Amino acid sequence: MQTGVMLEERPAHINADNVASEEELRDRALARSIAIVSLRRLGTIRLALAKFLDKGLPKKAPALEWILVTGAAQILFMDTPDHAAVDLAVHACKQDRATAPFAPLANAVLRNVARQKSELLAAPEPFADTPKWLAVRWQKNYGLEKAVAIAAINAREPALDLSVRSDASDWAARLDGIVLPNGSVRLRSHTPVSALEGYQSGAWWVQDVAASLPARLLNVHPGESVADLCAAPGGKTIQLALAGAQVVALDKSAERMKRLASNLERIGVSAQARIGDALNFSGGPFDAILLDAPCTATGTIRRHPDAAWTKRAGHIAALAAIQAKMLDRAAALLKPGGKLVYCTCSLEPEEGEMQIEQFLRRTPGMRRAPVSAAEIGGLEECISELGEVRTLPCHLPHAESRLAGMDGFFMSRLERQA
Repeated sequence: MQTGVMLEERPAHINADNVASEEELRDRALARSIAIVSLRRLGTIRLALAKFLDKGLPKKAPALEWILVTGAAQILFMDTPDHAAVDLAVHACKQDRATAPFAPLANAVLRNVARQKSELLAAPEPFADTPKWLAVRWQKNYGLEKAVAIAAINAREPALDLSVRSDASDWAARLDGIVLPNGSVRLRSHTPVSALEGYQSGAWWVQDVAASLPARLLNVHPGESVADLCAAPGGKTIQLALAGAQVVALDKSAERMKRLASNLERIGVSAQARIGDALNFSGGPFDAILLDAPCTATGTIRRHPDAAWTKRAGHIAALAAIQAKMLDRAAALLKPGGKLVYCTCSLEPEEGEMQIEQFLRRTPGMRRAPVSAAEIGGLEECISELGEVRTLPCHLPHAESRLAGMDGFFMSRLERQA
């Protein structure tokens, strides 16, 4: 199916602030769910629609594609009754002067999708929902089998992971979850986060199992000075503060730092929260530094499916250049004998393994401090020969498909020689 419509480079996020009623809150939650499913299964949906659009999409009504996509998403992958999804799409067409003439087309196409639902989903293409450039890269870097496994799990709804202050088994029992190898709790529940037991009391915070590992790798001790660069929304800062460190949490986004401050207050820990760019940060020197660098986020596509369609191959080099500068700055802020953990939620080697190789070549006095499997819950398959951590979305299998997987991360622990 031909399309001239590009997705905007912004997260698939529906703002739930200033909601007037519970009904409006439910409507916004539904809208967000439809948007996420539409993006997660966008390739499959486009292939399905193309079967009933012999002449392609009209160029004069670009919004028609997204009306059809969201309608098909509800029919193929959600519990919405078929007739309701079709009626909603037709109604949406009629609300726009450009798309109104195509309301009968939308009705016909989506009714065909509903009638042939079983056939359309019978033989899924392994990389249908993965942009071609990413599918090619993943096959090259991880092999066909793992690339297919990554694409497959990215197409599934993820579970919610929690980092708990104490007694993971108890919280797993209370919240209908399981305890993961690293001590995180993974929930079966679809209950809104703020309605879960323990939220208001600060007993836990939301954090993917992979995202919980970098702060642990620093192994900080009470009283040590730690800088958490690119800290928002604060999960790693919380971990470091609970370990007794004196944490400076830095992020250049004032809006995201509001979330960090709110999370710290709810959990009941403190840190020096500063708004600023890590490249210009002049604090320290520090005993330990955590650099969770900005990246293409291709390891989090399962949770943030918009990342698959808003990123391009050209973004990798641009972000890698920023990461290199941040690494250099972080190293300059480190005390002799200090530790630095660099991490990204990217599956691309240029933002991970290759970044560290280049950094060590240009930075005398810095060396790897290899990570052991025991430090990450015994996940041996995630440890490289150099002692670096590479988690893939298809790692951490489970018999219940929704309880399987984790975010894709790269982590390297470095130290400045004393």
